[in-house]
Amino acid sequence: MDFHHENFLRRSRYVTVFLVLLAAFGAITVLNINTGNVHISVGNILKIIFLRQGEEMEYNIIWKIRLPRILMAAILGGGLSLSGFLLQTFFENPIAGPFVLGISSGAKMVVALAMIYFLGRYQVVSSYTLIIAAFIGSLIATGFILLVSRRVQHMATLLVAGIMIGYICSAVTDFVVTFAEDSDIVNLHGWSQGSFSGMSWSNVQVAAVVVGITALLAFLMSKPIGAYQLGEAYAQSMGVNIKAFRVILILLSSILSACVTAFAGPISFVGIAVPYLIKRGLSTSRPLVVIPGTFLGGAVFCMFCDLIARMAFAPTELNISTVTSVFGAPIVIFMMLRRKRGN
Repeated sequence: MDFHHENFLRRSRYVTVFLVLLAAFGAITVLNINTGNVHISVGNILKIIFLRQGEEMEYNIIWKIRLPRILMAAILGGGLSLSGFLLQTFFENPIAGPFVLGISSGAKMVVALAMIYFLGRYQVVSSYTLIIAAFIGSLIATGFILLVSRRVQHMATLLVAGIMIGYICSAVTDFVVTFAEDSDIVNLHGWSQGSFSGMSWSNVQVAAVVVGITALLAFLMSKPIGAYQLGEAYAQSMGVNIKAFRVILILLSSILSACVTAFAGPISFVGIAVPYLIKRGLSTSRPLVVIPGTFLGGAVFCMFCDLIARMAFAPTELNISTVTSVFGAPIVIFMMLRRKRGN
């Protein structure tokens, strides 16, 4: 009886958390579409979205500017949070995240090089080129982190190593930008600050395919991830090929963080704060529940931060990383303090 009661309470908690996340997702979607320099009534928004009818200006604002931006914030926010969860599983460390470990900076460095090269030679650069460049940069930074993590066991040392890698990559990026053409610098500067503005439907399609497939693969790996969380020896006894598993985990995480960096630039703290909040909310680390929860939580978090970035000092727009840092950094500090106390 106790077991069934406990099971019922646990499932009720899962359902409650997901319902709250879905309600928040719906509310923030409506707010994002409804707010901006041009006010559009809810009735007109519904007419434009579902009936494809309305004034040309309002129609263009919703379909060409606001909807692609909202969807992109949701897709990339979910991908970034999931990337953080996979890295935390890999390093068995709750502070591991693509931004803190310098992985986003590595991606940023190679994307900057690719943008300058392709814009200089061909005046255009494709979404897939940027994703591949970001993926290569992510893997370079991850490779350094792996080398360091083999030699050090302390969370603080790993954290410092990640920050140093981030600084080195940022220094290389700044050096490259110094000698770039003026027109390239404008493109690079806007992108490197982190923003969901200027997204198109073709961007949304590419991001949805890349992030969607990667997230699905991560979800299908829930069972081995769950076994790995209980220790390498236990995972091996359950038939998990540890070497292959670790390679797949790093590849999936790198693809997700690369896709985010390629489209929106480096975004801070989302990959650490959201998985922590979701695990606390669900009161479990079970990947089968945490993976979809983390993805949905990341989408809500980034959509909320994007709304703040747009509206806090409108018409001036804040960088998305500025807002995610304001909300994410205190959560990370709280995590480290709790960990220090042994809670």
